[in-house]
Amino acid sequence: MIVKPSADALTQSLSALPRQKGPPPVHLWNPPYCGEMDMRIARDGTWFHEGTPIGRPGLVRLFSSILKKEGDRYFLVTPVEKVGIVVEDAPMLAVDFDVADKGPDQVLTFHTKTEDIVVAGPENPIRVVRDAQTGEPSPYVLVRRNLEALIDRKSFYRLIDLGTHEETAEGRWFGLRSSGQFFPIIPSADLT
Repeated sequence: MIVKPSADALTQSLSALPRQKGPPPVHLWNPPYCGEMDMRIARDGTWFHEGTPIGRPGLVRLFSSILKKEGDRYFLVTPVEKVGIVVEDAPMLAVDFDVADKGPDQVLTFHTKTEDIVVAGPENPIRVVRDAQTGEPSPYVLVRRNLEALIDRKSFYRLIDLGTHEETAEGRWFGLRSSGQFFPIIPSADLT
């Protein structure tokens, strides 16, 4: 069932909250479920409301700050209400990254379309899922709590240039290093 909680009602609920640095503590909020909102996040990171792209970046950033994942479902959450939305792939899109200290000590810092900044490492791992039929990779980085960003194609190609081959418990893999952690992408044997 799709109910009609409006984007304006969510925005008003949020404006009543005290200002703080960083995203709100949505993981601590457990309001009643109010139904589904006609909102969708496309694979390319575009947010839609009632079938129309949301053209105001500030509004998209606001909504992304109150996004919460429970199981396989995504919700926009305020202290007083929770509405379900549709996410086609990952709720965020990593559109660029910076690299510092190339080599074994390198650090990869990702920037999302919604202006989140995240350093890949043990707390924010990179993972790659390969399509079972095509073998096409889909790379992700954990941004916050259990919300991931799909790494866009141009950034992934740049990341591949930084990859190395390393021995792991599962054998030799090609992957990426960041913050002292190795993130396997593909078995080295599959690259020949």
